[in-house]
Amino acid sequence: MRLAPLAAVTLAAVLAVSAVPAFARDTANLTVTGTGTAAGTPDMATVSVGTVTEAASAGDALSENSSQVQAVIDAVKGAGIEARDIQTSGFSVSPRYTNPGNDSNEAPKIDGYRVTNGVTVRVRQLDTLGGLLDTLVKAGANDVSGIQFAISNTDKLEDTARTAAVADAKHKAALYAEAAGVRLGRVLAITEGGNQEPRPMPMMRMEASAMSVPVEAGEQSLSAQVRIVYEILAE
Repeated sequence: MRLAPLAAVTLAAVLAVSAVPAFARDTANLTVTGTGTAAGTPDMATVSVGTVTEAASAGDALSENSSQVQAVIDAVKGAGIEARDIQTSGFSVSPRYTNPGNDSNEAPKIDGYRVTNGVTVRVRQLDTLGGLLDTLVKAGANDVSGIQFAISNTDKLEDTARTAAVADAKHKAALYAEAAGVRLGRVLAITEGGNQEPRPMPMMRMEASAMSVPVEAGEQSLSAQVRIVYEILAE
């Protein structure tokens, strides 16, 4: 007689477990990755210019170069560029060697020195860039190593790309679920991938000459990725 209550409790437990849906005990997941992009127009640029001088002595080459660089910096400031947007970079002094020729046993000898000094300028008003390049060349910059365009504020662009990435992931998940004959359940996890900053658009390296420089900024795109894990519900 004492075993009856125990049997009743055991049977009730079995019935309770049987009433739990199969997917709750063994849940399947679907993981999808979405990608979104957004495009914007650059509103600033970074210009790398420099002066290269050569002379018989290192002192003479350095003196001449310093005068040219100072003239370039003065021209940049005179064009309205703030001091925070001007930076010296890439200074070097190197010997210049003679070439004795392929048939000579003589070792190369130093016959002078070469001094290079670079200045990096950030331009926040692109409509002044062409005129600024012309000004820099006339002031003494004889080497323009590159121009890179950029977008100063990418917050809105990033949000647009992220929203597009989530929409792409949701579209893929719905497509896979329909094809597999299952239903999507809750979102179990969302992980943001690495956002890709707008890629710089460098101009080709060129030896500068005194001329009016046409400049086109074009367009830059930013992309974002998101990884979403969905719960799958059996039909």
